[in-house]
Amino acid sequence: MQKFLNPFSTVKSKSIFSMLTVVMGALLVVWVTYESTKAKVVIAADGDVQVVKTHEETVGELLDELEIDVEKYDVRSHGEDSEIKNGMEIYFKKAKRVYLTIDGEKEEYLTTAKTVGEFFKEKELSFSKHDDISHNLIEILEHDLNIEVKTAIPIIVNDGGKEEEIWTTSETVEQFLEDHKDDLTYEEADEIKVKPDLEEEITEDTEITIVHIEKQTKKVKESIPFQEEKRNDSSLYKGETRTISAGEEGIIEKVYEITLENGKEIDKKVIEENVLKESKNKVVAVGTKEKPKSSSSSSGSSSGNGKVLTMVATAYGPNCKGCSGYSATGMNLKKNPTPKVVAVDPSVIPLGTRVWVEGYGEAIAADTGGAIKGNRIDVLVPSEAYARSNWGKRTVKVKILD
Repeated sequence: MQKFLNPFSTVKSKSIFSMLTVVMGALLVVWVTYESTKAKVVIAADGDVQVVKTHEETVGELLDELEIDVEKYDVRSHGEDSEIKNGMEIYFKKAKRVYLTIDGEKEEYLTTAKTVGEFFKEKELSFSKHDDISHNLIEILEHDLNIEVKTAIPIIVNDGGKEEEIWTTSETVEQFLEDHKDDLTYEEADEIKVKPDLEEEITEDTEITIVHIEKQTKKVKESIPFQEEKRNDSSLYKGETRTISAGEEGIIEKVYEITLENGKEIDKKVIEENVLKESKNKVVAVGTKEKPKSSSSSSGSSSGNGKVLTMVATAYGPNCKGCSGYSATGMNLKKNPTPKVVAVDPSVIPLGTRVWVEGYGEAIAADTGGAIKGNRIDVLVPSEAYARSNWGKRTVKVKILD
C-alpha cells in the first residue's frame, strides 16, 4: 500500500520555523537596541582600571552593581548621586588605616596620603628635627602601618664645666649618655661622675652634670733636709759652738698621682719614691768647759801663754771683696766657711796660735789682713751680711791659749 505525506503537516512545520525566526530576530533587535543604549563608563580604583557598560542611572547604583564599597574617607571623583553619562570616567582611592603613637598615646587614622610626610601634613601634624620618628617622611604608607613618635625636650647639660642646652628623647640619664655620646666629650676623660643618678627619669626640669676625672702622674725631684747632730766638746766653753762639718741636703725623686676634676687639681698623692742622694747631717761641737773667771787684762803686745789682750774686733766672710777665699795659712774658707778662724797681726799674735775671743769662742789665728794691725783682729763669720748685722765692730777680750 503506497504511503503519502500529509501536506498539512509540512505546511505547519514551515510556519513554526518562520515564527521562531521572526521571534529570534526581534529578540536580537531588542538586545542590540538594549546594549546600544548602555552608557560606557571607565572606573579606576587604586590604579586598577576597568571599562563597563551600564543602564544604571547614578554612580552609587553603578558601584552597588559592581559590588565596590566606598568608605567615608575614600577619595572619589563623583558623588553617589552623580548621573551616569556615556564616556564617564570615575576614579576613587581607598583610604588606609594608620596607627600613630605620640609619646605613648596611640590613635587610629584613615588616610589616602601616599607617604608618611603627606599623612602628617594631611592631619596637620608637625614635628621638630629633634623628635624621634620611627619612619622616614618619604616612606610609602602601608595599610595598618604603625608609626611611633617621641617628642624631644630641652635639658641643661654641664659637660666637663661647659654648659649647653641639648634636645633629647631619652627617657633616663643613662640612656641620654648613650644616645648623645657623639655630642658630648665625656669619653675623653678617665672617669666621670654624673648627677643625677643614671636611673633618674628625664623631664624638662632635668639638669645633668658630668664631671670629667683625669689621672696624671708627675716626677719631681725634691731636697731632703739635713739634720743637725750635736757633739760635746770639752775644748769649748759652755755656750760656744763650732761646726765640725756642714750639713748637705739629699735628693729624692717622687712620683705623684694627680687627680683633676674638670681640669682643676683636687688631690695629689705620692705613689713612688726613689732616693737619689742621701742627706748628710750637720755636725756641731757644743762646748762643755767652764768659762774661766775674769782676770786683769793687758793691752800690751806680748803673746805669752794665758795672756789676755783687749782688742778691737771686726768680722769678715769667706767671699768678702778682695778676698781670695783662702786664709794666710792655706785654709779653703769658701769650702768650709764655718771654722773658727781669726785674722791677726802676726807681730802681736803669731799665726797658728790658739785663742779665745770673747763672744766668738775658741779659734785659730790662721789669717791676716791689710787693715789688721796691732791690737786688732778680724773674726771669720758665714757671710758679709752676718758680719755687718750681727757682729759689726766691738771691743773684746782675747786670751792666748797656746
